[in-house]
Amino acid sequence: MSQNLLPKAFQSLIEAFGKIPGVGARTAERYAYFIWKSDPLVAKKLADSLAELHDSLKLCPKTFALISGDEEACPLYYSTDRDRSQVLVVEEPLDIIAVEKTGGYTGTYHCLGGAISPIDNLMPEQLRVAELMERIKEDEVAEVIIATNASIEGESTAIYLARLIHEKFPKVKTSRLARGIPIGVDLEYADSLTLSQALKGRTDI
Repeated sequence: MSQNLLPKAFQSLIEAFGKIPGVGARTAERYAYFIWKSDPLVAKKLADSLAELHDSLKLCPKTFALISGDEEACPLYYSTDRDRSQVLVVEEPLDIIAVEKTGGYTGTYHCLGGAISPIDNLMPEQLRVAELMERIKEDEVAEVIIATNASIEGESTAIYLARLIHEKFPKVKTSRLARGIPIGVDLEYADSLTLSQALKGRTDI
């Protein structure tokens, strides 16, 4: 559909949807058309949710998990039921939800905010690596489970973290999720059974 033939408001919505990763031009057009032909209340609810998003959510200062704006920190860190001596490292906040669904992990988390990717100008300095090192020291962590995605970037990040931890904290055990997760599959999309088995069968690195 030619952009020049579309009303400005419709074009703006298409462009907004097009900024979402994985959403191409045709998909953005379909999303925009769906919103337009739906009940106006659907569009209003979507607009209200987007407007409130940044005011209603923030990152936990310890785990960097998503928390509500009125929370001071993530309960998965401060709960007395969680073992702070064990830290599972993930790339993004939604990965934490995937692990929690397994019901088989009782430690704490640390979200890096991505993976090392020189092509995307994402180096260790842009990730929360320094914060992880600080937590290992402060919480007297005994094991760090590296659960970065099974991708080239995820594997590179896992190797980098393992080497850094061995260098700074020789007594801290570092492990990696078992290969039950297919190569190329992001953690948040792995099913609970596969993820649970990968967690149980983690290997030292």
